[in-house]
Amino acid sequence: MRRDLSRLLRPRHIAVLGAGWAVNVIDQCRKMGFEGPVWPIHPTKAEIGGLRAYPSIAELPEAPDATFIGVNRHATVEVVTELEARGAGGAICFASGWTEAGEPELQDRLVAAAGDMPILGPNCYGVINYLDGALLWPDQHGGRRVERGVALLSQSSNIVINLTMQARGLPVAYVACLGNAAQIGLAELAGALLGDDRVTAIGMYVEGIDDAPAFAALAEAARAAGKGIVCVKSGKTEASRSAAASHTASLAGGGAASSAFLRQAGVAEVDTLSELIETLKIFHVHGPQIGPRLCSCSCSGGEAGLVADLAAPFGHAFEPPTEAQRQRLGEILGPIVTISNPLDYHTFIWGDGPRTEAVFTTMLEGYDAGIYIIDPPRPDRCDPTSFQPALDAIVEAGRTTGKPAFPVASLPENFDEDRAIAMMAEGVAPLMGLETALGAIKAAATPAGVPGWRPAPALPPRGTRLLDEAEGKRLLDRAGVAIPRGVIANTLEELTAKAACLRPPLALKGLGFAHKTEAGAVRLGLATVEGQAEMPGATGYLAEEMVTDTRAEILLGLRRDPVYGVTLTLGLGGVTAEVLADTVTLVLPVTEDVVLAAMRGLRLWPLLDGYRGRPKADMAAVARIAVGLGQEMLARPELEEIEINPILVRENGAVAVDALIREAI
Repeated sequence: MRRDLSRLLRPRHIAVLGAGWAVNVIDQCRKMGFEGPVWPIHPTKAEIGGLRAYPSIAELPEAPDATFIGVNRHATVEVVTELEARGAGGAICFASGWTEAGEPELQDRLVAAAGDMPILGPNCYGVINYLDGALLWPDQHGGRRVERGVALLSQSSNIVINLTMQARGLPVAYVACLGNAAQIGLAELAGALLGDDRVTAIGMYVEGIDDAPAFAALAEAARAAGKGIVCVKSGKTEASRSAAASHTASLAGGGAASSAFLRQAGVAEVDTLSELIETLKIFHVHGPQIGPRLCSCSCSGGEAGLVADLAAPFGHAFEPPTEAQRQRLGEILGPIVTISNPLDYHTFIWGDGPRTEAVFTTMLEGYDAGIYIIDPPRPDRCDPTSFQPALDAIVEAGRTTGKPAFPVASLPENFDEDRAIAMMAEGVAPLMGLETALGAIKAAATPAGVPGWRPAPALPPRGTRLLDEAEGKRLLDRAGVAIPRGVIANTLEELTAKAACLRPPLALKGLGFAHKTEAGAVRLGLATVEGQAEMPGATGYLAEEMVTDTRAEILLGLRRDPVYGVTLTLGLGGVTAEVLADTVTLVLPVTEDVVLAAMRGLRLWPLLDGYRGRPKADMAAVARIAVGLGQEMLARPELEEIEINPILVRENGAVAVDALIREAI
């Protein structure tokens, strides 16, 4: 159910409870110029924060649009009950001590008391509306009134407070916290914020995504409205699950699944709060998904070299100017300047506005976006006026070409806030810190998700059992995956007779082990299984014809994810899979084209694709296996995990030679 949050986020009047916290909320509304009435509620006090206090909710002039509840958790439940009965528009539940403190039943009572009335929290700091000056917020913050801007949504109150203190020129329209998100979740609150026409983009600090399909739908709707979403997702260094039997569990753990989900949903992901702010500035001015082809201009060879070095890890490649650009730039700059990208235009044109504008515009015309390294002198000790012609030229280059032209300070402190605000008002996004700017531009180029793509619903945790390899191979065979020709038996003596029909070389495997190599339960290159020693702990034996003439070993893993439904991990496989850790992760459903495109991002992809004249591995066959088994996982909810390590890939075709499969019990 999607609730109407308009009264809570854009209130005409505000009620506050809790004497100390109420005073703070009143002060913040007063400082921000909120024009509506603020009604303190207290059973014994006649006045709070210089305003008349009402003894009860029932005695307010009318049902409040928004209420800040700053009383203890037990009293909070009672207050919410009264507000819902009065027809209030929504409430912030500030108190802690609910599910996070081991009292989920009390939180359930709170949700039941709210009914259809929206509540944020509990354990929630609140909401700041800088557009209308309405604050349900009990603390200091660093924002100011704006007419339009971005929204900041956080699952950490402290982090979003820190973000409001930025001095980078980012106009912030809303700040909102989720707290425990007992009723209103991440996608619902983000959707309500983005529904305000004055909001241009949204930045999130996310600890956990509660409803992945709803979040994917939100991302698609935001793109359709021309509004970008950028996230910092925490928890990347933590194992996403407890220790499991497969390589996939470790290789797809941490942030791999969440990053894959955000990428497939078309959401920009960054690692730092600085990158979050700078990406939001780009989205605010230019909208989502700027083009990837960059040019760089600076008046120093050192800066040009630094740009090239720092850009490489982000995947930025600076294509050279066209012949027409070379000719025109050469005419303006003269024979001494080498025309290249990044461009060091020297200082021959410094202070000459028209020539500088011509250089900047000519360079930008051949690319999707341009970065212009410029560090104005600090105004408290220096005179920055000589830099104004270059700054004006950047603005005009953007206007003339209709493309993003980014003034970039190599150090963030070298661009003061007043100058940044003024340039943002002119339709230019100044970016603070060269490396941060390059990361933000990369994030802003995140492609849109596939229309209609939604992850599979997540299943609750359940007990599982490990299929032995013979069972697993039968499952793969039924799914149309090629497997080696083989026989199984309970004993080696019985296996010897059955294996007479197999063509050597042979592989002998003991059944019942998750990792047969580590257990000494794999013997390869055998002419016969006769005379082989028993394998302690084996529950049976499998003999197979070895696959020859292979070009690559690939790991393929599919597993249920508690948030994102089903994930697919692919990479270089075999016994060194975890050492190489060269994998990509996707969230199902996916197509063969998506799988192949993802695998091309592997560091060792050239080895699979005919490096230095080597025969190519048939990676299209791997993609077919991945999609086919993914469909099997989606169609059969009892399957918990399928890992093939390795798939042996030939020039034509691929064979699954080792399978680890778990299913629910």
